[in-house]
Amino acid sequence: MTVFPGNGTVPAAQPVSPPAQGFAPAHMNGKGHTGSRRSGPALVSRAGLLPWLPCCLATGIGIWFALPSAPTGWSWLLLTIAAVSGLIFRHSMILLATKGRIGWQLAETTRNCSFAISLIAAGVGLMGIRSAHVAAPVLGWRYYGPVEGMVVQIDRSTRDRIRLTLDQVVLQDISQKRTPRRVRLSLMDQAAVTLPALGERIRLTGHLGPPPGPASPHGFDFRWNAWFSGLGAVGYTRLPSVNLAPPEGGKWRMHRLRMAISAQMQQQIGGQKGAVAAALMTGDRSGILEATNQIMRGSNLYHIISISGLHMGMLAGFVYAAFRYAMVGLQAAGTGRSLPAHKIAAIFALLAAATYLWLSGGGVATERAFIMVAVMLGAILADRRAISLRTVALAATIILLLRPEALTSPGFQMSFAATVALILVYGLWSRIACHIPVWLRPFAMLVTSSLIAGMATAPIAAAHFNQMTHYGLLANLLVVPVMGTLVMPAGVIAALLAPFGLAGPALWIMGLGTEWMLFMAEWIAGLDGAVTAIIQPAPQVLSLLGAGAVLLVLCWRPWKTLRRLAAPLSGCVIGITMAAAAGFLWVRTERPMLLIASQGEAAGLMTPAGRALSKPAGGSFTARIWLRQDGDIATQEESAKRPGWSGDRKQRYAMLPGGWEVWHFTGKGSGAQAAAACLPMRIVIATERTGLKKRDQQCLLFDHYALRYSGSVAIDFKAGNPVVQTVSTVHRSPG
Repeated sequence: MTVFPGNGTVPAAQPVSPPAQGFAPAHMNGKGHTGSRRSGPALVSRAGLLPWLPCCLATGIGIWFALPSAPTGWSWLLLTIAAVSGLIFRHSMILLATKGRIGWQLAETTRNCSFAISLIAAGVGLMGIRSAHVAAPVLGWRYYGPVEGMVVQIDRSTRDRIRLTLDQVVLQDISQKRTPRRVRLSLMDQAAVTLPALGERIRLTGHLGPPPGPASPHGFDFRWNAWFSGLGAVGYTRLPSVNLAPPEGGKWRMHRLRMAISAQMQQQIGGQKGAVAAALMTGDRSGILEATNQIMRGSNLYHIISISGLHMGMLAGFVYAAFRYAMVGLQAAGTGRSLPAHKIAAIFALLAAATYLWLSGGGVATERAFIMVAVMLGAILADRRAISLRTVALAATIILLLRPEALTSPGFQMSFAATVALILVYGLWSRIACHIPVWLRPFAMLVTSSLIAGMATAPIAAAHFNQMTHYGLLANLLVVPVMGTLVMPAGVIAALLAPFGLAGPALWIMGLGTEWMLFMAEWIAGLDGAVTAIIQPAPQVLSLLGAGAVLLVLCWRPWKTLRRLAAPLSGCVIGITMAAAAGFLWVRTERPMLLIASQGEAAGLMTPAGRALSKPAGGSFTARIWLRQDGDIATQEESAKRPGWSGDRKQRYAMLPGGWEVWHFTGKGSGAQAAAACLPMRIVIATERTGLKKRDQQCLLFDHYALRYSGSVAIDFKAGNPVVQTVSTVHRSPG
């Protein structure tokens, strides 16, 4: 008999398969698992390799986004070699260990590392395939003229303007090969434009341009969102549209039915509470005003008005519980005792979730929520644990395979961070709950889950949205129970009674719930210190924080002996180090001294009092983003009044370190003025083209022509000399 460490005793002549659990087999017992404890670390151990699968794929996806340029033919060849070599090396480790040439522990570690390399390479390839699949022309110039297309989406912008997204676009005098597949236009005068129906083909006259780049280097790049949405141009229109063809096909009939349901809900419930109720049930958020969005953000309740895992889980949970109790009642009455009540309830809950997916319009966030719920309900049907790291890992893998770009979205990051955190504390809660009075348990569970989910998502929200809400826990405690017990059940009942014309009472109850939510949101958002502005972190902060948290969660083994703790402990140390480095970098973040908008319409100078804008009205959207990224709560008007700039309204100047000056010229004739002011030790900005050739420029010139290619600009000073960063040098363009 031959003894193999960690695998029990087996006959020497029989081939032995390596352990299958975990990247480091040292954490397993003789049966290949870690026992029956249900704490968070035990859940991690039982999950085995599966949680590492989406992590490795996500690493490859992140590498693809971080590359300075898209992979070329040689790069794809090297990636293919790496992926195939990893698989071959993984298999060869089994053969070497079986023949006794290397130990099983080394074989297992090398085997898993090889497989990880293959998965990372697959993640890079997956992202490249997805980008190529959605590739479509992007408008590279300003266009004004007729725009024809089919209406596929109607929503509302942050400026409360209705927007139309058109598909199958036709632009005058532009070949189809150069025409964007989709464009989006804001209605500047909504009263003059009759809203078309979804699926209707229209023609209008509009201004179009390429999707805008980041407001500043290292800022959020909308161009990638547009790329994966097939959006090749954005713009606006002031003129009414002409209807060319009615909607065709059953798909658009279903979409019109969804919009009709939304309109009926808004009409029957009324006001913003009706708009919120319609958004919760149909995904139509065009009726929600920006003022409502602001108070929801300020109270940390904005996640409620977007169809997410919370609503999908509430709806599926309500249907599951209702059908399971009904089945139990029937069985108690002597009917269907042999039927599995929990599986039948899971089937009906899955059907309800699928119906909700269709009713809500099937957006990316809703699809993600449906996949998570479907995986958990599928686990019930397969007699598996419905809530575990395995189900979460499976849901994440499916989402990354279908939409790998979702990795960079705050919704993906926050939903999985909250879910994993809740799963990890579930074991501790189950041991504590038995000591809490029965009547107090629901409230204690709500407090615990809200606190844990809030702590897990707070750093992600602060990094993406540059703000932190301080009363979010209180807001969720006051609103989420109403959502789960009143709003979502009433919505389900209303949907069931609507065909009979009896949905009125249920909609009235739903309106009461949304009215309570809006009332509490407005009250909490108005409290002193409800929101703190947070400076935008360096680009690598969120990646370090996420990777560190993943390593800490998956490598934590507090109950093992020192010998078996060595490998997991090293992973924990690395994870803690990465998280600490992320925090250090975030705290040490410094904002650029001078920011220049992509069209030269705005400039912002960092002063001891905060960023001072060269003019209050210039580039309002860009300037608002600058202030938010600075962690500054000042308005644009307040920022423009700060000391720093001098001169005429169209000819502003300010002093910079090292004797440098910055001059900002706007309006008609700004190009000629900027050309005359282009002297040594000056940074000159103009909204028009100066006509100066590169060899004739004595200054650091950013006119309309230069900014067209560079995008927004950030300038700092080191040793008295300017250090320039532009969007074109920092960000990779899609395509």
